[in-house]
Amino acid sequence: MKVAILDDYQNVSLDMIDTDNFKKICQFQVFNQPFESEQQVIEQLKDFEALLIMRERTPITKNIINNLKNLKIIITSGMINRSIDQATAKERKILICGTESNPNPTAELTWALILGLARNLREETENMYQGYWQTSIGLELKGKTIGIIGLGKIGKQVAKIALAFGMNVIAWSENLKLSTATENNVLAVTKEELLQKSDIITIHTVLSSRTRNLITKKEFSMMQSHTLLINTSRGPIVNELDLIEALEKNTIHGAGLDVYDIEPLPENHKLRFLANAFLLPHLGYVTKENYQLFYEQMFQNLEAFLQNKPIRIIETIN
Repeated sequence: MKVAILDDYQNVSLDMIDTDNFKKICQFQVFNQPFESEQQVIEQLKDFEALLIMRERTPITKNIINNLKNLKIIITSGMINRSIDQATAKERKILICGTESNPNPTAELTWALILGLARNLREETENMYQGYWQTSIGLELKGKTIGIIGLGKIGKQVAKIALAFGMNVIAWSENLKLSTATENNVLAVTKEELLQKSDIITIHTVLSSRTRNLITKKEFSMMQSHTLLINTSRGPIVNELDLIEALEKNTIHGAGLDVYDIEPLPENHKLRFLANAFLLPHLGYVTKENYQLFYEQMFQNLEAFLQNKPIRIIETIN
């Protein structure tokens, strides 16, 4: 079986697992650079029977699926992947399966962004290497209000750490239950209250038709001028043009971002040149432990498929 491992940016996939059991029955090829176009995807992958993909890096579209005539199985990291055209895959009788995913790496990175903004770490680090010393004044977190949009697995972990810092924690999402907030020592509020009262707003909800453009110019106008916005979820949840305008006009104090509309972020993208934007290259889930979990379970699923055994079937996304 010809197996393509896509978007392995660090080129580590085959180092994460023992492939000895597969060498006689599988031929692997690693693609460690983003594809430039859909046509390039089709040309490069036309002979492959299995795709091992990192969640939502390369979109597996209807056109791609219909042009990969040998494709039999797609294995993704995570159990939700909206960048796969599942309806077309089902029509073609292509199996889609996934893996577990650790929520803690993204929660931990969220706090790196919060602390980085609060203590001006980008500015101070850059200035330190230029020979300067103490060029800004930071903010303490204790007593501040953090608003969490989406109190799921990651949001709950972020809330626990906020409480340990002595912060006031409020949360909102369309489906947030009062009991869930209470169980986690969080105050459930309306969306408007969260936007108006939060010193820090952090997003931990999935991207869907309901959450796309959840934060626009209207929402920025409700925020305080000292508000810090953190997004480690998905770029399009925040309208990117409105975010850039809010940062340029100092409508909010700053933004810590790990996700973008286009990834990798283009070299000339305007966000790269804003002093009050603290940017990371989508590192939320990129840890040794999480990658080991992804690739080990991908290969377990591949082995089960080859042996006609039960595997982790991905959830159907409407």
